[in-house]
Amino acid sequence: MDHLAELENTSIYIIREAYSRFKRIGLLWSMGKDSTAMLWMCRKAFFGEIPFPIIHIDTGYKFAEMYAFRDRLAREWRLDLRIARNTTAIEAGMSPTTGSKLDCCHQLKTQALKDYLAEMQLTAILLAIRRDEHGIRAKERYFSPRDEQFTWNYHDQPPELWDQFKSSSEGADHVRVHPMLHMTEVDIWRYIQREGIPVNGLYFARRGKRYRSLGCECCCAPGESNAATVEEIIAELETTTVSERSFRAQDKEDTYTMQKLRSLGYM
Repeated sequence: MDHLAELENTSIYIIREAYSRFKRIGLLWSMGKDSTAMLWMCRKAFFGEIPFPIIHIDTGYKFAEMYAFRDRLAREWRLDLRIARNTTAIEAGMSPTTGSKLDCCHQLKTQALKDYLAEMQLTAILLAIRRDEHGIRAKERYFSPRDEQFTWNYHDQPPELWDQFKSSSEGADHVRVHPMLHMTEVDIWRYIQREGIPVNGLYFARRGKRYRSLGCECCCAPGESNAATVEEIIAELETTTVSERSFRAQDKEDTYTMQKLRSLGYM
């Protein structure tokens, strides 16, 4: 078994374990490379038909290409796509250009998710985060409980030794499940290459720039790159010293912004 197959098997094992433990479960899909790769794994795990809803937390500020990509794949893969928005905050004028990124992300993403989980009474959600993506995410576990206030106690995470997971929601409002924690950015692109997984065109270089991480349009910036194919992206990542999220506004506002966001329930 090669390296990518081992990574995939681990992720599919976590996905199936989560579904067996939590019947009221959903998957968060940002339309980025990681969550799209996780969608692909879920289709493989359940023989082409994902037996739970796919949730997009829509701030209203994503790239037009992301919405088009979402709608196309939802049709082609027959996804049970649900759109969640914090309409109260949006109607009140909350946007990435008003106030801090911390407040905006909390209201338009975290609160929108909190409201949706309460409405649908979900007890677990799948998220495609990776340990190498950000220092605070390196503290995560495959199964990570959240309390009624949506807070995450990153000081007291349960050990996960010898594939023994705390896959129980006892004492928690819901559980975050992270099937791709063990994968790296270059692992994802190698997996996309091997499997032929569709990805958003924004990841490929246009006029000497490309996006490595996708979110709200006003909070992302492209970096210098000539990588216009998956093969060229892999070659670039094998030598780059630039961090993946260095062009995301949440990571620039201050040193602890991401830790604050995660502790409050941010994805």
